[in-house]
Amino acid sequence: MNKNKTLLALCLAAGLLASEPTQAASSGYTQTRYPIVLGHGMLGFDRLLGVDYWYGIPAALRRDGATVFVTEVSQLDTSEARGEQLLAQVEEIVAISGKPKVNLIGHSHGGPTTRYVAAVRPDLVASVTSVGAPHKGSAAADFLKGISDGPTGPVATPILAGITNALGTLINFLSGSSSTTPQNALGTLESLNSQGAARFNAKFPQGIPTSACGEGAYSVGGVRYYSWSGTSPLTNALDPSDLLTGAASLTFGNEANDGLVGRCSSHMGQVIRDNYRMNHLDEVNQTLGLTSLFETDPVTVYRQHANRLKNAGL
Repeated sequence: MNKNKTLLALCLAAGLLASEPTQAASSGYTQTRYPIVLGHGMLGFDRLLGVDYWYGIPAALRRDGATVFVTEVSQLDTSEARGEQLLAQVEEIVAISGKPKVNLIGHSHGGPTTRYVAAVRPDLVASVTSVGAPHKGSAAADFLKGISDGPTGPVATPILAGITNALGTLINFLSGSSSTTPQNALGTLESLNSQGAARFNAKFPQGIPTSACGEGAYSVGGVRYYSWSGTSPLTNALDPSDLLTGAASLTFGNEANDGLVGRCSSHMGQVIRDNYRMNHLDEVNQTLGLTSLFETDPVTVYRQHANRLKNAGL
């Protein structure tokens, strides 16, 4: 990663935040003690062709007082590799903000990615919040792993991995990333299937429940752990991404899921809620805010959580 370019971008972002007139007149509802740092999931980005991955969320948090940084790591790679990339950005954010710690929020594969940072540098992290993250693996990833290990695997796997890596590279380019990050689709698959997640959890158990579907430790090493997720793969007939989450949900059988992550697998630390009427993309207010009309607006959920962090002194 080109640290000089990243540092410059973060400095500019900090300057823009400081100059926002709305922040000076904010209610303070989301004004946490430490900056909020958002980490995307698999095939994610910060902004793609003018559209935010966290659609409308950073602006809403900043409007009421939060300092928010949006990060970008490899779209496809292992949890550890993505974690190292995120850690470098967290170190820069701490230096820029003048605050000794940050509040990490990770969606999907961003959950294990942020957990890695908290495990190796707890001194830099006040809290970790995962949103729809497959902490114990994903049935969808297990399904793909089964194909990879099956009789057609030697032929199909390199082709599919190459196509997926190309997609990750394209997203990285279109997002205007300051550096070209490696793409490792097979590394992502190994991190997100059940066996790979179990190996990761053995190394970094902080906040992970010891029971099948319970809560994990609320605080470990001075870091607070929170999680929340949805269980409705189909939520809005106008949202084309529902076709993806609806199809992927078939790999879960009878297990409640958001289309890509099972309800119990999403548990980490204090479980705020695990059954929002949201699918995997609704959890970051995608696509373009086309979410369920019968559930709390995702932006409101993030605002409420920022206020929760504020009230906890974080």
